[in-house]
Amino acid sequence: MPACNNKCNKIYGYISRPLYIGYSYQHQQAILAILTQNTMGFGGGGHGHSNLKYVVTAFLAPLPSILFYLSFLNHINNSDTSGSESESDPLSLANLWTWCYHHPLLLANALFFLNVNLLFWVISHIQNSHWMIDLFWTVIPLMLVHYYATHPLGHYNWWRSRIAMLMTWVWSLRLSHNYFRRENWQWGAREDWRFTDMSRQYGKHWWWVSFFAVYASQQVFLIGICLPLYVVHSVDKPLNNWDFVAIIVCMCGVVIAYFADTQLHEFVTRNNKLKELGKPVVPNLDKGLWNYSRHPNYFGEQLWWWGLVIFAWNLGHGWAFVGALINSMCLAYVTKLVEERMLKQDYRAEAYRLYQKTTSVWIPWFRTSKIGGKDKST
Repeated sequence: MPACNNKCNKIYGYISRPLYIGYSYQHQQAILAILTQNTMGFGGGGHGHSNLKYVVTAFLAPLPSILFYLSFLNHINNSDTSGSESESDPLSLANLWTWCYHHPLLLANALFFLNVNLLFWVISHIQNSHWMIDLFWTVIPLMLVHYYATHPLGHYNWWRSRIAMLMTWVWSLRLSHNYFRRENWQWGAREDWRFTDMSRQYGKHWWWVSFFAVYASQQVFLIGICLPLYVVHSVDKPLNNWDFVAIIVCMCGVVIAYFADTQLHEFVTRNNKLKELGKPVVPNLDKGLWNYSRHPNYFGEQLWWWGLVIFAWNLGHGWAFVGALINSMCLAYVTKLVEERMLKQDYRAEAYRLYQKTTSVWIPWFRTSKIGGKDKST
């Protein structure tokens, strides 16, 4: 890991999405930018030398599960699933392929555990950084939707499947763009500062605690919030009006998150220029979407996941909301931590207190001119 990381972790301070409780990347962007206004040029000259190493690592890391799944598909396409081969040889791979065929959701969890939890964990100790889980948060849902769509046991409406795929691609590209823009287009620039803080807290035990705090928790959240994508590829039902409601909610979420993060990026850029000129910076962003919500990017991200839940509910599997619910509960906790941290910054504390009193937390709403009242918690 680059030598600048400890220093950069101190500079960048509080990031809004704690990965060990699993939340999306624009939350890191929001707090990283608002709290510091110092993201431009991050990474230093030394980081460019190791950038290729991180690129290669990121592309090679998921290959074990991809190759395994392709082997499974190849076997299924060239044989039957009657189990006759496995009965004649209990130790043959046919037993494994048969299990993979009949348990698509369990297979997804097994591949996640072995490839992400275990392999990424080992790589993190080799690199002395847990940066890669950040990047793959934007990619794993995309991999899952293609996995569910191509699994031989999949049973679904073709149009609904393609719509879900296309929307997930749009979501992933937007979030990936936001991730790399935040990282100044560098790979492996840094890990979440909380992991560094936790490593100090747990000391010699961090090597095994990190497995659960950084990686195992991701399986619960990512598999959970992607359950609607599994449902979409498990039920064959014609499109109806509720599908179009789900599409509208999902895409509204992506659009809102995009504009919120873009406005935030422009705000940070302007403040960086003011700092270079030796002029006072603007303490808080309260223009555009941020005039109606203190965390519009959070709101947009939530719309995306709850929009997917509408797909599952429409297909008779409302239980798939559990992942989105847990995700929202964690975001509520993160929001509380974020705002407490921001109020500790002397140069913006007074302005932010006023912002709290006049502006909704998540759901965009008209600002109030009332001063001295309770914080708005819409």
